Amino acid sequence: MAIAFELVVNFGDNLEAAQAAILTDPKPKVLHAGAHRIPLHRPILRNLDSYIELSILPVAVSWHCGLDGSLPMISLTAAELTELGQQLYDLLQKFDGYVAAKVGWDPESLVSPLELKNEWSEELNEGSLHGIVLCERLHGELGLSSDYAVFRPGYRWIPYRGEEPSGLTAD
Repeated sequence: MAIAFELVVNFGDNLEAAQAAILTDPKPKVLHAGAHRIPLHRPILRNLDSYIELSILPVAVSWHCGLDGSLPMISLTAAELTELGQQLYDLLQKFDGYVAAKVGWDPESLVSPLELKNEWSEELNEGSLHGIVLCERLHGELGLSSDYAVFRPGYRWIPYRGEEPSGLTAD
């Protein structure tokens, strides 16, 4: 079973915005995590039942990721993953027209408005889902407090606090 460290973005039904995001030129093209230089896989666009999802994965960082083929996994510390995560959020700053986004280990369920409403409402109200980015419309529909920070115009978030040491990190 694969466990992916990635940026996942829900574009709702906005195919044009998702395609524009795919064409966004990431600068730099190679990210840094400590002494490691890590490129990104080509973005993956999936049309799910209720929305269009874009995933962006760093190369050789995830566990058992088929995209990595036979490349050996780069084992990163929590601090290195945090550095990598910050750069993925920098890339997200360039996107527009999305509904929700999150960086982390398998964050797909955290970008579904239905899952957020039904499964994560307590954490959203407490502000404990750090790194979650929501468009203003979804933020309002979920009835969340105004203490969410501005991620960029039109988007609010609970600022990313980084990754913690775990069985998925080198520390």
